[in-house]
Amino acid sequence: MKAIQLPTFGGPESLVLTDLPDPEPAPGDVVIDVAAAGINRADVNQRKGHYPPPPGESELPGLEVSGTVSAVGDGVDGFAVGDQVCALLAGGGYAEKVAVPAGQVLPVPAGVDLVDAAGLPETVATVWANLSLHARLQEGETLLVHGGAGGIGTTAIQLATAVGAHVYVTASSQQKIDASVKLGAVAGIDYTTEDFVERIGELTDGKGVDVILDVVGGAYLDRNLQAIAANGRLVIIATQQGSRAELNIGRLMGKRASVIGTTLRARPRPEKAQIIAAVREHVWPLIESGRLAPLIDRRFPLAEAAAAHEYFDSGSHIGKVLLTT
Repeated sequence: MKAIQLPTFGGPESLVLTDLPDPEPAPGDVVIDVAAAGINRADVNQRKGHYPPPPGESELPGLEVSGTVSAVGDGVDGFAVGDQVCALLAGGGYAEKVAVPAGQVLPVPAGVDLVDAAGLPETVATVWANLSLHARLQEGETLLVHGGAGGIGTTAIQLATAVGAHVYVTASSQQKIDASVKLGAVAGIDYTTEDFVERIGELTDGKGVDVILDVVGGAYLDRNLQAIAANGRLVIIATQQGSRAELNIGRLMGKRASVIGTTLRARPRPEKAQIIAAVREHVWPLIESGRLAPLIDRRFPLAEAAAAHEYFDSGSHIGKVLLTT
């Protein structure tokens, strides 16, 4: 099979197309003939040498794919050769084939294109786990999403809106704000020209937001605590601008707030399977009813992975960037 390897770490040029043996299904696995793989910030971090795969998992980048089941391992129920599926991976998605535990596989939702479905598993599982399981976002509450126009952001807007929350976003341009509002956000804040703490104060009459979904990390910690409401929950899922910051414990205590840090990739397989089962139960019906959809910005052939990463790194995309086989 053709696959993308990382013989060295660095820029997009580190992604090299090569030939590797086809994977075989271990007990409990299915092999998927990949139609497309989603590009995520975690792939960029791995490319730079900052985010290695968990022990025992594939060294190839790629955390989500869609495609067709081509082989089934012993002990697998619920999937058969020929099924159109998408899957959450710990690695290995930038390839023509991938083996994945059956508990991390989902049927392609009705009405979704097979290739576009590659933009669902990682983002939907991340957003569902963090907003529903960890932050316990409720109907009528307010949510601030940093980076509202990315894959995580566009999914978070739709999912939070579907459960009856009021969503605000930060973004780097009016075009991205307009796209976020079109998806259901109440308002957007251009972080290049506006102070999001002041703007959230204006939008919420000084109350602040109940939940913040943050991909920025250290650089935003104190400002997030300023923008959060009493009993609010700050969920940090990435550290794009630093993994260290000083925590104002007095501010945290005064607001009776919580700071939650999570990752998805390193979770044990049984825990991932539980999240995927919850996604299938709670989120797939929203997709099949048209209330949530993958927003695809561009598709690149697998052989052009370097160009795809260069485009992703530019920050100009709105929604997901995919690699197609």
